[in-house]
Amino acid sequence: MATYGSAASWEALGDSTRRAIVECLADRPRAVGELAAELPISRPAVSQHLKVLKDAGLVTDRAAGSRRVYRLSPEGLGALRDQLETYWTRALSGYADAVEQPPEEEQ
Repeated sequence: MATYGSAASWEALGDSTRRAIVECLADRPRAVGELAAELPISRPAVSQHLKVLKDAGLVTDRAAGSRRVYRLSPEGLGALRDQLETYWTRALSGYADAVEQPPEEEQ
């Protein structure tokens, strides 16, 4: 099982095709064939990308008859969002500290 918010999640999103898949799944859950119809890659390639996203904890799947339907994982994306929030808070704090410092006197 994937560790949410791990480096694997960020690495998985480093690929533009996987980001496109995540964008499609943000609209609604979809099967591999539906995703392949919207992307310029084959069904097997979509399946490979979905495996990476699933292993990273960013998508989940369920059986629907003879096909699998994929959706975004709220837990996995929530963990990434929490990390970004932490980075954002640190950056704002650092900016506030820099602004509040008195200017250095020239010698």
